Amino acid sequence: MSETRYTEQHEWVRVDGDEGTIGITRYAAEQLGDVVYVELPSIGKTIAKGAEGAVVESVKAASEVYAPVGGTVTAVNEALNGDPAKVNASPNDEGWFFKVKLANKAEFDQLMSEDKYLDYVKGL
Repeated sequence: MSETRYTEQHEWVRVDGDEGTIGITRYAAEQLGDVVYVELPSIGKTIAKGAEGAVVESVKAASEVYAPVGGTVTAVNEALNGDPAKVNASPNDEGWFFKVKLANKAEFDQLMSEDKYLDYVKGL
C-alpha cells in the first residue's frame, strides 16, 4: 500500500516499499500555468532531501522541483519530454517527475499528510 506526503514547496512523494515517486501538487501546477518543458534528473543520480531534482518551465516561470526525500534516482517520467502538459492535466498521477530509492524512510515520515497539506494551502 502506498502513502503520499507533501512539502510546503508543493511537492509530493508517494512511497511504496522503499521507492518514492515525486511530483508537484495540483496547486503548484495551477500556479505555474501551462507547463511547456521539464528537465529530469539522470537515473542513478543521488539527490539529497531538499535538493533540486528537476526543473519545470511554464509560460509564466521556471521553477525547481525539490526532492521531498533523499535517495538515488531509479526512474524518470520520459513521457513528460514529449508531453509536458501532463503535469497540468494529471499532476498527482501521470505528471510525476522521477522515482527514488529512499535513503532514509524517516524523511518521509516528517512530511505533511494530505489533510495537513490541504489546510496549509487554504492559508495561502
